[in-house]
Amino acid sequence: MEWNISYTFVKNKKTKDMSNLKEQEVNSHWTKVAKRVLEGKTIIEVRYLNDEEMEMMGWYKRPVCFQLNDGTNCILSMDDEGNDGGVLFYGSDGILPTL
Repeated sequence: MEWNISYTFVKNKKTKDMSNLKEQEVNSHWTKVAKRVLEGKTIIEVRYLNDEEMEMMGWYKRPVCFQLNDGTNCILSMDDEGNDGGVLFYGSDGILPTL
C-alpha cells in the first residue's frame, strides 16, 4: 500500500497558540485532539518509513509508521517539531526502535 506522506504537511503544520493557557487547559485540548484522531480507529497497516520518505523528511532515524482505517497516516517523531524519527514504547517494557 502506498501512502501519501507530505513533507510540507508535517514540517509546516500549524498548532494552536496555547502560551496563555494553563497546563490543565492545554492537556484538555490535546487530549480531545488525540481522542478525535485515534480513539475507536483501527490500525490497518504498520511499517517503517522507506528510503524516499526518509529523504523527504530529512531524517536519519527510521521510525515506525502506521495507517488507520480512516486513512490517517501516523509517523513517530522524536519531538513535536519533527526533527527526526522517534521510538514507540508499549506495555511495561516494550519498544519499537528507530532503524
